[in-house]
Amino acid sequence: MPAVTVDAVCQALAQWAPLKLAESWDNVGLLVGDRGREIARVLTCLTLTPDVATEAVDQQADLIVTHHPIPFRPLPRINCDSITGEILWRLIGAKIAVYSAHTAFDSAAEGINQSWAQSLGLESVRPINAPTPENELGSGRYGVLTTEMTAREVIRRCATLVQSASAPRGVGPLDQPVTKVGFACGSGGSFVAQAARCGCQLLVTGEASFHDCLEAESRGMTLGLLGHFHSERFAMERLAVRIGEEFPALTVWPSKAEADPIQPV
Repeated sequence: MPAVTVDAVCQALAQWAPLKLAESWDNVGLLVGDRGREIARVLTCLTLTPDVATEAVDQQADLIVTHHPIPFRPLPRINCDSITGEILWRLIGAKIAVYSAHTAFDSAAEGINQSWAQSLGLESVRPINAPTPENELGSGRYGVLTTEMTAREVIRRCATLVQSASAPRGVGPLDQPVTKVGFACGSGGSFVAQAARCGCQLLVTGEASFHDCLEAESRGMTLGLLGHFHSERFAMERLAVRIGEEFPALTVWPSKAEADPIQPV
């Protein structure tokens, strides 16, 4: 079986989630590492925390595919005075590469928001934000339920699909019947206004600011909040399976150390 390089996995990831789909402010692609290095072990995660970095080093990962980029913003120096610097220093020392597709994976044809739409069996699925020359697929997704449900029922179903241990939260008329539902994974409060213009009666996201919640309520639209972690982590578990299927020579696993930092009290 031929050896697999960092670049081979990067190319596959870029085919599944073309980096041109990423938002202009994002930092995507191969962020750390040598493209030509041969690899055997790949870890996927939502966020590259110190615990995940420790797991990667201890389990001798060669490549980490993280949803949230690290570094996210340019660093003037890499040292252990900051959490980000310390993580990068440890990974570089262990020769572990880091790749992130982030918002490109959010918007991809088989990306996170599309996965949400498919999980609920929505029909006539379209982007919430219109396509642009850079992002021909648009961002966010909305569609029509085959059977009318209350907003509360849809939100609870979403939480069940990702096995959320914490109770989801809602804003607005939770018991109103809905047929048109939108999804914006992660921090999707900025999609409220456009989702309303698309006719969405419910927008499901991970988290939203207080003012975005007030806007949804003012528009008479229900907002479902699953938690940032639960709105996206499932996709990185599925991505581990897909990478393993594409590259049978690799050992691929979703991080076992990663957990939602926000816990019910």
